Amino acid sequence: MPTPLAVVIVTYHSEAIIEDCLRSVLAELDGDDSARIIVADNASTDRTLEIVADTAPRAQVLALHSNGGFGAGVNAGFAEAEGHDVLVLNPDVRLRPGAVQALRDRLTTPGTGIAVPLLLDETGGTQLSLRRRPTTLRALGETLLGGTRAGRVPALGELIVDKARYQRSDTVDWATGAAWLISAECRAAIGVLEERYFLYSEETDYHLRAVDHGFAVRNEPAAVAVHFGGEQSTSPKLWALSATNRVRLRRERDGLPAAVAMWFAVFANELLRAVTRGRAGGAKHRLALRRLLPMRRWPEQTSERGYICFSAQDWWYHNQAHSDFQLMRSIAEKRRVLVINSIGMRMPTPGRSTQVTRRILRKLRSVAMLVRKPLPELPNFHVMSPLPLPFYGSPFLRKVNAVLIRAQVRVVAAALRLSDPVIMVTIPTAWDVVRPMKRHSLVFNRSDRHADFPEADREVIEELERGLLGNADVVTYVSNVLLDSEHAQTGDRAHFLDHGVDIDHFRPRTELPAELAAIPGPRIGFFGALDDFLVDFDLLERIAAELPDASLVLIGDSTHAMERFDKHPNVYWLGFRSYATIPDYGSGFDVAIMPWLDNEWIQHSNPIKLKEYLALGLPVVSTGFAQLESYTDRVRVATDHGTFVEAIRTSLTGGGLQRPEQLRDSVRGFSWRSQAAQLMRLAEAADTE
Repeated sequence: MPTPLAVVIVTYHSEAIIEDCLRSVLAELDGDDSARIIVADNASTDRTLEIVADTAPRAQVLALHSNGGFGAGVNAGFAEAEGHDVLVLNPDVRLRPGAVQALRDRLTTPGTGIAVPLLLDETGGTQLSLRRRPTTLRALGETLLGGTRAGRVPALGELIVDKARYQRSDTVDWATGAAWLISAECRAAIGVLEERYFLYSEETDYHLRAVDHGFAVRNEPAAVAVHFGGEQSTSPKLWALSATNRVRLRRERDGLPAAVAMWFAVFANELLRAVTRGRAGGAKHRLALRRLLPMRRWPEQTSERGYICFSAQDWWYHNQAHSDFQLMRSIAEKRRVLVINSIGMRMPTPGRSTQVTRRILRKLRSVAMLVRKPLPELPNFHVMSPLPLPFYGSPFLRKVNAVLIRAQVRVVAAALRLSDPVIMVTIPTAWDVVRPMKRHSLVFNRSDRHADFPEADREVIEELERGLLGNADVVTYVSNVLLDSEHAQTGDRAHFLDHGVDIDHFRPRTELPAELAAIPGPRIGFFGALDDFLVDFDLLERIAAELPDASLVLIGDSTHAMERFDKHPNVYWLGFRSYATIPDYGSGFDVAIMPWLDNEWIQHSNPIKLKEYLALGLPVVSTGFAQLESYTDRVRVATDHGTFVEAIRTSLTGGGLQRPEQLRDSVRGFSWRSQAAQLMRLAEAADTE
């Protein structure tokens, strides 16, 4: 079955050109109802979206709420087209008949990740769109000889000027980003475009990354498109941005010394043109010189909406795979993010809580971390641990606690310039804190019914949940059952937002951790929190007893006394392992299990690990819960302990209900980036005004 196709068109004030582009696309897709058209609009204020609706009613419109640049638009389209080959188009491109099919045929050439068409200008002449890898020597060659003359000598020019190269299919280092088709496999391997360039060099970086990963960029002369273009050459601002981004690209790929050399080469080019082309002709070059002198590390963005997330987890000691962390990490690629570690739902107390001393000490250690940027690759992602007083049973102490936490958050938010943020709340006790806070919108991330938490004060937590359900601008659910049950309270503010999975992270490994490799097979495995209000420990013990020739491997922190398994030599509790290493361990499972208790908490849940197990291609056996109904073609569902053990036996001998590659493909369409993009659209469209 061929990979489905999506056409992503990025628009910004494109009312004069988008209609003809869409008509050429519609003509190419005529008869292919499976192909999708996605228009990612960067907050146009003209008639662009009106024309899109009139011209191509089948098109899916992503109305972004700020102009984040070309890369942001493409990435929004990518997020909506998981598992698709994607044809990226500028709105000033017109496809000639047969172009799409020719590009798709070229993409089947072994090793090809990106296929580009032959671009013509509006007079029908060949547009020089193929490029060599940018180097300082080539930049100097273009400075001294001009782009066309330097291009005749491969070592001295980036531009490929030999017209014969355009008339045959060949590999290139990169190509103009006006039109290019990328395979789903290539996208999965290299991810998204770097949005911080805003415009220019992001496609260069992306194509070069594809080549770095072993994918070929190949032109296809049988695919022809007309590209009008030309705005860069007439706009001083765009010309200056293009010049500075050449330096930024070199720095990001080759380091500071290479960037310094490229800076001198680009500066020399702009200086020479500014001097020789007179006052009028040199305007764009003079602006480029001014922008090069105090050059920022990245271009200043036109707008940036910040996010504050009150998490139900603690970054420093819980599993970082939880949904609020995953969503915020993806959002931090585009926005400033402040994650507030869990402020709890009650003070741990003897007799009602387990491991009281340990839990208090780990929270104090977390508070001592203050505010950190834990991910070097995400400089906009911040984690804060406020000092809470979790005495939620007392109305007075609740107010004191809310004032204390709110004061701490406001100080940090001011330092991070989060003046009008989207506030997302996952833990209901945050309602007292956020109620009076200035915000763009309030999102209640309804991941669980927290009043069902065994240690919670049900009456207090239900009151807080009602406050959030009644006052949030957006309520997102991972459980359709929970969404439906609360529809009367939320109405059209409620939206289903499924969990994602990092398909690349959860790829099967061949080399296993030494401690797991030493455990005899077959291995029945579980990774995640071993909480006594979630996991059926009686069932785990029965599995160990009735399948003595298999090893039961349990990975995760436990709130339950694990000494009960000491009498079973085939049980291996490895304790907590980091999110980074979980796929290494999961790859060694022969069967993955979800042995849940049958309670209200589970029935309203949607475990993240389900998609992670499937992404690893593992046979899965689970107890039943509502959100599992759409997975019964891939997961063996047991009704009691006996059928659970029998389902494991069947899986050990016969494998999963589908082949591993089918299981993996079944969740390929879900990603945290796509879920985060959906959340951002909901949150930023909402407004408390």
